[in-house]
Amino acid sequence: MIASIKGFFSQFIEPGTSQSAAGSEKALQIATAALLLEMMRMDDHIAVEERNSIVATLRQQFGLDAEQLETLLGLAEQEAGQASGYYQFTSLINKACNAEQKIRIIENMWQVAMADGHLDAHELHLMRKIADLLYVGHADYVAAKQRARQSANLPPA
Repeated sequence: MIASIKGFFSQFIEPGTSQSAAGSEKALQIATAALLLEMMRMDDHIAVEERNSIVATLRQQFGLDAEQLETLLGLAEQEAGQASGYYQFTSLINKACNAEQKIRIIENMWQVAMADGHLDAHELHLMRKIADLLYVGHADYVAAKQRARQSANLPPA
């Protein structure tokens, strides 16, 4: 697993960036992708709309091409499958992101949860848990949810 992550870093590190800055960015990408994948897996049915939402979000947030995106998703799936909880992902995000970026991650998670047009109780539970671990306040949490609802063209709750 460590070798595959190091391989990803070395394959996609842009020339001229420091190893630690590039490594930190890739680790943040993996953490974000893993949380989005966990959201997709929360309900009983994995909808193609949810996967498409993850791909669109990662492409937009990180500017990845198709090859980088597939590699990132593969690594994130591997990491999420081996993780014993969410702390390893949220602690990395807490170290690397400011409040605005963390709110954007919560909004992205809401978009994935709402992509299939319905919110499951497990999705709601995960959202609250991750928001708490990222220290996102309730007002920002609700605002992110409303923006995601509007983006998904869902009626207000």
